[in-house]
Amino acid sequence: MPILWVLHVAYAWLPICLALKAAFLFAVPIPGSSWLHAFTAGAMATMIIAIMSRAALGHTGRALVAPKAAVFAYLLLTAAALTRVFGPILLPAAGGLWLVIAALSWCLAFILYLLVYAPILCRPRIDGRPG
Repeated sequence: MPILWVLHVAYAWLPICLALKAAFLFAVPIPGSSWLHAFTAGAMATMIIAIMSRAALGHTGRALVAPKAAVFAYLLLTAAALTRVFGPILLPAAGGLWLVIAALSWCLAFILYLLVYAPILCRPRIDGRPG
């Protein structure tokens, strides 16, 4: 179930973040911001979209099943985080390219979320209950 595995993906970024921070502190030649991007673009952004998806569906009386477009948004966000964190580590010379790819993927993920969930959140609950 994508609405569940996306939570696990978000949590998985936490040990990645800590490992990157430790590697940087032990003088492994990686960008100093890698750990921070793993935390923000990986753990935080993924958890935000995961929780917003679940809350939007649950609070509007819908089944906790992510629409296909939302699943694509999860994948885009994961790709953005992977690109932002590991692109500069694997190929530092293309730092600007990694940044553009990650930024576009990140923005597209949240735009897609908005397009899917804005109509859900702007309509009455489907179960007829108040709220």
